[in-house]
Amino acid sequence: MVVLVAEDHNFQRRTLARMLNTLGAKEVLEAKDGLEALALLKGRGAVDLLICDLDMGQMDGMELIRNIGQSDSVGAVIVLSGHERPLLDTVAKMAHAYGVKLLGAIDKPLTLDRLQNLLDLSDSLAVATEPRRQFSVDEILTGIRLGQFEAFFQPKVSLSSGLLAGAEALARWRHPEQGLIGPNAFIPPLERAGEIEELTFLMLKQAALACRHWAQKTAGISVSVNLSLTSLGDPALADQIAAITASVELDPSQMILEITETAAIGNVGATLENFVRLRMRGFRLSIDDYGTGFASLQQLQLAPFSELKIDRSFVTGCAENPASRAIVESSVQMARQLGFQSVGEGVETQSDWNMLKDAGCDLAQGFLVAKPMPAAQFLTFLTGETDGSRT
Repeated sequence: MVVLVAEDHNFQRRTLARMLNTLGAKEVLEAKDGLEALALLKGRGAVDLLICDLDMGQMDGMELIRNIGQSDSVGAVIVLSGHERPLLDTVAKMAHAYGVKLLGAIDKPLTLDRLQNLLDLSDSLAVATEPRRQFSVDEILTGIRLGQFEAFFQPKVSLSSGLLAGAEALARWRHPEQGLIGPNAFIPPLERAGEIEELTFLMLKQAALACRHWAQKTAGISVSVNLSLTSLGDPALADQIAAITASVELDPSQMILEITETAAIGNVGATLENFVRLRMRGFRLSIDDYGTGFASLQQLQLAPFSELKIDRSFVTGCAENPASRAIVESSVQMARQLGFQSVGEGVETQSDWNMLKDAGCDLAQGFLVAKPMPAAQFLTFLTGETDGSRT
């Protein structure tokens, strides 16, 4: 791992560099401000991780993050600052809006244990790398047709019992040259081009087959698959999904279809028709990334959802963040009143788990439980879980 540290305080910068060397970083680059950091990136090329302060000389952390978002030179970012928590939370949302993979926006001083946890929890560094270049839609579709895409599965666990309840299917691209690539590299281009259907149906088929296999080992395990709102504009979608589950003899009640709420519903009539048909056939519907998107309450009222997934931006660190804690607690309470199952995404620490459990949340999903894994590895995880429970 190659790390760039941008920090204007010499002692703190060198201390952080020593910590990274202790944790086994391959190379640590140092910059005193954003301008120097960008110059290093231009000369050195891409780095795996940027750790930056907010208050720096000629270019501060916010401007540096904006510039990083316009390039593909940094895999992930950690923000350090002595400012109050609400300000850091806003910086985290800003980074997300700029398209930056943010591991954390945290208070100074950064401890060795906290740094290790952030690196361990990094999806981009430990699960699927983001590419150093952009792929065309034709390249992505060719990869799909060549069988390079597969579903990874991340467990969902009951907070009350600790038992495995299901898994979410997450697309990964095993690129022959770039290695394992995460969804940010291929899902947005496919959606913008209106070409997401081929990947969607591939994930549905792989997830249905996997879940049918799980059912032979233990009962009651569900699988969740993401649907794009662009796909829901096709009135035939519900029948196509039902045909997939029927072809592998999977009970539709074992499949949860997750609909992201980060965009407005386009063809409202066709979308609602699909929602009704899917629910009539026994599928469950989940509203994903709740709290981050467009017209959240309106979409909850419009559609027959049965599950609400609280976005990781609220769940991660909620035990230490009063604002996030209030949002999580109110979301769980609303889900209960609406008769929905509630799921906390991005559970990374035991304190987050405990807070969700105390709030009455039903399920937890995140790196504290397990990272996304290939189907064969998930089956091993499943058979191990059936012998006991996760506490």
